[in-house]
Amino acid sequence: MNGRIFIIEDEPSIIQLVQHNLEKNGFIVSSSLNGNDGLKELKKFQPDLLLLDWMLPDLSGIEICKSIRKDNSFKSLPIIMLTAKGEEEDKIKGLDSGVDDYLTKPFSFNELKSRIKAVLRRSNPNTVSNNLTYDDLNLDRIEKRVYRDDQEIQLGPTEFRLLEFFLVNPKRVYSRDQILENVWPNNVNVESRTIDVHIRRLRKSINIKNKKELIRTVRSSGYSLI
Repeated sequence: MNGRIFIIEDEPSIIQLVQHNLEKNGFIVSSSLNGNDGLKELKKFQPDLLLLDWMLPDLSGIEICKSIRKDNSFKSLPIIMLTAKGEEEDKIKGLDSGVDDYLTKPFSFNELKSRIKAVLRRSNPNTVSNNLTYDDLNLDRIEKRVYRDDQEIQLGPTEFRLLEFFLVNPKRVYSRDQILENVWPNNVNVESRTIDVHIRRLRKSINIKNKKELIRTVRSSGYSLI
């Protein structure tokens, strides 16, 4: 998992191409074809980055960006504007509205991927890093190994994905629905108690002797790394 990306774009062919390639590269992707629906879905999806088209059938990308920047929950959300407008004046207007980067259509996927990784690296290095660390815990995405205080911890595949998910945004509280969407993205039949079972297994595995607990249960809200 390299992070969550939301796309607001009115051309289905662009969404299909970008989403397919991003998912092949380990991203979790969702999308909307217009601005009003996009703003609603954005709050549910809680992405790490937004790909935003300038020209949409209802709201412009500039209007959407300004709306997002007024919302405390999304003030720091990285935004890359996708547009056919290539003039310097248009780029300045887009950047002044609060976007982090600007890509003119037509673009290659490799260029888009590089821009995404660069923006994510600046905003949240953990999203694209091969090694995630928190306190005395270390997760190696390449070798699929986990260590606490230099002691290797054996985790099952689901517990590994759970820990990876928590490490990308430590201290952030995630609801069971958010955990389900991120860790079991293709399995809609997973029940809440199944999530709780895997959380307990993960907690037991990483809680080694004389070390503090790292997973916090937030009543009526969900779980987080302490």
